[in-house]
Amino acid sequence: MRLNRCSAAAGVIALLLMTSCTRPGATHAKVSPTPSPTPTQTAVTWTGCGDGFECGYVTVPIDYSNPSTSDTIRIALVRKPATDPSRRIGSVLTNPGGPGASGIDYLRQAASSMTNLNKRFDLVGFDPRGVGQSAPIRCLDAAGRENYDSLDGVLDDPQEKQAAIQADKDFAAACAQKSSKLLPFVDTVSAARDMDLMRAALGDAQLTYLGLSYGTYLGQVYAQLFPTHVRALSLDGVVDPNISPNDLQLLQVRSFQSNLDAFFAYCRSNASCLYARSGDPAAKLRALLQRLDTTPIAVGRRLLTRALALYGVGVTLYNQSFWKYLDQGLTATDQGNGTILMALSDAYLGRQADGSYDNEVEANWAVNCLDRPVPTEVTAYDALGPSYTSASSVFGPFFQYGNLQCAFWPVKATGKIGPITAEGAPPILLVGGTNDPATPYAWAQSVQKQLAGSVLLTRRGNGHVSYDKSTCIQAAEDAYMISLTLPAPGTVCS
Repeated sequence: MRLNRCSAAAGVIALLLMTSCTRPGATHAKVSPTPSPTPTQTAVTWTGCGDGFECGYVTVPIDYSNPSTSDTIRIALVRKPATDPSRRIGSVLTNPGGPGASGIDYLRQAASSMTNLNKRFDLVGFDPRGVGQSAPIRCLDAAGRENYDSLDGVLDDPQEKQAAIQADKDFAAACAQKSSKLLPFVDTVSAARDMDLMRAALGDAQLTYLGLSYGTYLGQVYAQLFPTHVRALSLDGVVDPNISPNDLQLLQVRSFQSNLDAFFAYCRSNASCLYARSGDPAAKLRALLQRLDTTPIAVGRRLLTRALALYGVGVTLYNQSFWKYLDQGLTATDQGNGTILMALSDAYLGRQADGSYDNEVEANWAVNCLDRPVPTEVTAYDALGPSYTSASSVFGPFFQYGNLQCAFWPVKATGKIGPITAEGAPPILLVGGTNDPATPYAWAQSVQKQLAGSVLLTRRGNGHVSYDKSTCIQAAEDAYMISLTLPAPGTVCS
C-alpha cells in the first residue's frame, strides 16, 4: 500500500475517529536543541464552536530560519475546557498522527472518552501546518485523486509500472503548482516549533502532550528541541526515527500481515465469521485480489480495483473491533458486491460523500518527503521485491514502491535518519502494542533505549495505538499526565 492512513469515517466505521495512524515511510529527522527565538502570540482568543468546544488559532512564521521577515500562517486549534476548573492543571495538547491527520476532528470525537483527563486539563487539538484548517497543502483535484488512488500498486507488468511512475510524477508536479509557497516548510521540525508557540499562547510554562502514532515522532522532535519546556509527553504507538524509510516500511508490511493472520485465525475459529464458511479465508482473499486485478467490480459509477480493496482491508486492521466489517466486506465482495469494501477504502483515503477529499494524503506526502531522504533510482525499489513479498504476499508487493513518490518530490528532504535524544527533558512515557500493525512494538523498544530515562508501557494485543483499546493503558497514561506518576518498568496491560 502506498499509504497507511487512518481517517474520520461515516457509517459502519465512524469509530475510526478514535484511532490514529502512521503511513509507511514515517518521518524522522535529526534536530538540534536551543533553536533561535521567534515572535510569540501572547494568548489565544477563543470563540464557542459547538458541543462545548471553543475554537481559536495561533499565528506562526512560515519559515523559522527567517522568522522576523517570513510570511505567517494560522494554526487552527480546538479546546474542550477542563470540567473541574478549580483543580485545573493546564492544557494537554494532542496529536492523532498521520502525518496529515486533523487534530481538530480527532479531539471533537475523542474528547468524550477522555473524561478523567478532561477534569484536570483543557483538551486541545490542532491541525498541524499544511493540514486541514491550517494552510492545507493541495495537489490533485477530486477526479485526479480518484484516478490516482485506483491505480494498482502491484507493478507486475511494464505498462502498470510506467503508469504508476508517471502518476507519482504528476502528483508531485501538482503539489508544486498548487502549494509551492508552503511546500518547503511543512517538516516536523517546523511543526514542533509551532507547538512551542502554541504552548506559550495557551499559558503553559511547560508542555503536557498526548501524541499518537506519527504524533510520537512529533513529540520526540519537540523534546529534543525544547527539553526544558517538557512537563509530560505520553507517546503512544511509537515511531522509531533511526530506521531507513524502506526498512521501516518492510517492518510495517510484516506487522500488517501479522494482524491479517490474526483476523484469519479468528475467522476460522469463530462460527459468526461468514468469510470462513466456504473455504480458507487467506486463500479466498488472495484469489479475490487476483480477480480484482483483472476484473474490477462496479460500485455505482466507480470500480473497486485491487488497490481500493487493499485499502479497505488495511483500514480494518487498525482496530480489532473493525474485524466484523472486514468479514462483511470480504463476504459481500466475494458475491460481487463491493459496496462495503469501497466504503472502507473511501474512509481510509479521506473521500467524502460528495466525492471531494480531505487533504491528509497530500499533507502526508509533503511531510514525509521533507522529513527523510529516500533512494531516487527506481532500481532500488525493484530490488525490494523478494524481501517485501516474503514479509507478506498480500501487502508486500503493494508496499514495494510505496516510497517512490518522494523520489520525484519537488522539494529536497531536509531531515536525516538517526536516533533522537532529549537530554535535559524529564522522563517520557512510551506505549507500544505487541501486535501493532502500523507502529511495530520493536520501534517502541528501540526508542526506549534512545531516550534516557523513558519508561515503556506495553499492551498485549492487536491493533494500532493503545489509549483507546485498554482501560489499563488509559489509566496509566492519564496518571502520568495528571500526577507525573510513571508506571513501573515492565508493566504489561491486556
